[in-house]
Amino acid sequence: MSDDHGPFEKIAAALDYPMFIVTTRAGTTRGGCLVGFATQTSINPPKFLVGLSRKNATFRLAEDATHLAVHLVARQHLGLSELFGTETGDRTDKFARCTWHEGPAGLPILDDAAAWFVGEISERFDLGDHVGHLLRPMAGESPDGLQDWVTFADVRDLDPGHDA
Repeated sequence: MSDDHGPFEKIAAALDYPMFIVTTRAGTTRGGCLVGFATQTSINPPKFLVGLSRKNATFRLAEDATHLAVHLVARQHLGLSELFGTETGDRTDKFARCTWHEGPAGLPILDDAAAWFVGEISERFDLGDHVGHLLRPMAGESPDGLQDWVTFADVRDLDPGHDA
């Protein structure tokens, strides 16, 4: 079997995954980033996996964190996804440029998110250039209907704040 990744890369590029903004804190330091590698992994008990790039500031902060907040953002707030997807916490206080409040486990919850949940980090996994954070959801808010949220197609052309 060959190591030709071309077909896989074409399939992955054609998918239109939902995008999430993940926030966290360790001590008094807050961080957050736009995430495309995330998925539910279990119904009972409920579990969710978030992949954080080893190269970003949020990953380094999450190494010492106990919880992550996962936010879905409606297209009408695409600018929020742009902020968390193009700026790096190494140089920018993203939270000074948006509205948020303190939520469960002291995490920053983005006021313009369509829905969010906080999960306790139960395990971390090496996923190559990302580290998987397996979450046990513990609290959140969701409207009756979720639709028109930011997907990969909406942010495909953003210049990330760091190399992938």
